[in-house]
Amino acid sequence: MTGAQSPDVTGPLDPVVPRYGAGSLADVLPSALAVLGVPGSPDPLGLTADLDGIRRVAVLLVDGLGWYQIPTARPYAPTLFGFYSLLGRRLTAGFPSTTPVSLVSLGTGAAPGAHGVLGFRVRLPETDRLLSHIEWGREPEPRHWQPVPTQLERARAAGVAVTVVSRPEYDGSGLTVAANRGGDYRGAAGADAVATEMLAALTAGDGPTLVSGYHPDLDRQGHLHGVDSPPWRIAAAEVDRLLARLVDGLPGDAALLVTADHGQLNVPEDRRVDLDADPRLLAGVRVVAGEPRVRYLHVAPGAVPDVVDTWSAVLGDAARVLTRDAAVATGWFGPVPESHLQRIGDVVAVCRDTWAIVATRSEHPMESRLVGYHGSDTATEMTIPLLVVRG
Repeated sequence: MTGAQSPDVTGPLDPVVPRYGAGSLADVLPSALAVLGVPGSPDPLGLTADLDGIRRVAVLLVDGLGWYQIPTARPYAPTLFGFYSLLGRRLTAGFPSTTPVSLVSLGTGAAPGAHGVLGFRVRLPETDRLLSHIEWGREPEPRHWQPVPTQLERARAAGVAVTVVSRPEYDGSGLTVAANRGGDYRGAAGADAVATEMLAALTAGDGPTLVSGYHPDLDRQGHLHGVDSPPWRIAAAEVDRLLARLVDGLPGDAALLVTADHGQLNVPEDRRVDLDADPRLLAGVRVVAGEPRVRYLHVAPGAVPDVVDTWSAVLGDAARVLTRDAAVATGWFGPVPESHLQRIGDVVAVCRDTWAIVATRSEHPMESRLVGYHGSDTATEMTIPLLVVRG
């Protein structure tokens, strides 16, 4: 295998800028399609040199399996840790480092600014209503809201057999259509079912094949109980069993790529700022979107300077507070077309260290009681693995 490709970081809480086109989650499927010979597919990750002769590619995304979580999982996931130690490369997630953004970046091969799924929860332009991307049905219409063709559509048009393996209840959702249109869908509830369905799809025919699988349980247990909690450890062991089954079942002309959508960190209760309990944080603010580690604030006309100053003063070192234009200029989102700009807040607050900005009254109470969070630009949240295993 080629050597690890690492973001320039010095510590787990240092900021990371996404490496779009040079080592990000959005680069995984374009490189996989290059391996499968799909015309016009770039190979930013250099996989074709390592995977010569491969005609089947399985891509497994493990929700919440950041680069910095794998050593923590070592006692419960020895197979995973072994591949991480020998073959692991570092990639970056997109920004915000949250599941809907990352799933669509993986599926489209595009940065968030281009595909337009720009946060966990965003304001619908010209309204005060919010769209939660994980509860997205048919409105707004997914192909309009997310207009970029998927890599699965490109692969299918080139004659590749394409299958998506994920939870049965996600079939046909707005997020699934936005991220994975173009693939046949196989429902799989649990690690063993994901392994079974991915291997069945991978070996179903003789031609070039792409299988994209998704497993959410590690992230769920991290949110509810915290990274390295007993339930998280059980979930890590399930990931290990899933990985071992996939590797054992790989045909000789197949490769498995294992990656993640983001990492995760535990947020202590004394580092949660409740915006609903501080009137200063609501002054001039019409709509609060985003999630606890990255907040999008849509404000009253002319209120941007005051909101930036107030939030900066109240939050201090807990968050970086920027205008929309300044946030876009950082490169976090990649280029953002005019049609997508309004999905980002007029003001963006990005939490530093292990801080979070919760909303105990205006959002679901469970969100402020979670233990594990993600979404911001720290290395722990942004740095993800790519493990490449040949059959």
